[in-house]
Amino acid sequence: MRIVTWNVWWRYGPWEQRRKAILAVLRELRPDVVGLQEVWERGGENVAGWLADELGLHWTWEPSRAPGRWQRRIGDPEVAIGNAVLSRWPVVDRAVAQLPEPDGEEDDGRLALYARLAAPGQEVPFFTTHLTSAPSQSATRCAQVARLAGFVAEHRGGTAFPPVITGDFNAWPDSDEIRLLGGYRTAPAVPGQALLDAWEYAEPGAAAATWDAANPYVAPSYNPSVRIDYIHVGPPGPEGLGAVRSVRRAGDGPVEGVWPSDHAAVVADLRDGGAVTDARNSGAVADLRDSGPAADTAP
Repeated sequence: MRIVTWNVWWRYGPWEQRRKAILAVLRELRPDVVGLQEVWERGGENVAGWLADELGLHWTWEPSRAPGRWQRRIGDPEVAIGNAVLSRWPVVDRAVAQLPEPDGEEDDGRLALYARLAAPGQEVPFFTTHLTSAPSQSATRCAQVARLAGFVAEHRGGTAFPPVITGDFNAWPDSDEIRLLGGYRTAPAVPGQALLDAWEYAEPGAAAATWDAANPYVAPSYNPSVRIDYIHVGPPGPEGLGAVRSVRRAGDGPVEGVWPSDHAAVVADLRDGGAVTDARNSGAVADLRDSGPAADTAP
């Protein structure tokens, strides 16, 4: 099962060209599930819905409750921002958790989106989120992670497939908030709930930065290159169900001269019990994906 997480940089920069580059990357990756952050919607058009239609996937999304700060940055009060899930399989349940506001700053409506996916054999509890970005707001991100972890605990049950948590955490790998979510290097936010950072399975020496100074959208910030986008997975189910097989970056270069986003994507392949993996290895993935129509499950 191929999982992707990607912050698609809202409607900044050359967004019309960028969304075509995003589509090209996803089309090449052939993901089963995608968690997207900074998704835009305007005038009834939603970039996640457009991607889903182009890729033949189901989708759902949730807009931010407080988009004002984002809208002022581009001078357009009509554009919504939020998180989305694209899935090969139907979304059979969904829920939203509103995350704590940043201390001393304007609320910008951070949230976590849950989608339960009707994958063959076992339903998949899938989550995507986008934490506050200010470098000094680690304490706020810790509070947001605590809410996220509780949200995962509320919705992870009823299936042998482990929960999959994706998103832009705006936090370095050794930060308090990432350690709190994982539960391996400190007490977990939810007692007994440990979530593994899939990057532990990356090839030694593999390029890891998802916020990369080599990206021309990032370079003007003069910030260091760092990994701030994550896929976390719960302990594997029976016979290794959901275990991480591999992980890497994607979307980390230009597509026909256009960089898709200011973030690179993270791609992880998980053990799925065989049905999807066998189809992928035999080249039949497109046939499986085309077996049913895409469904717009947006509220």
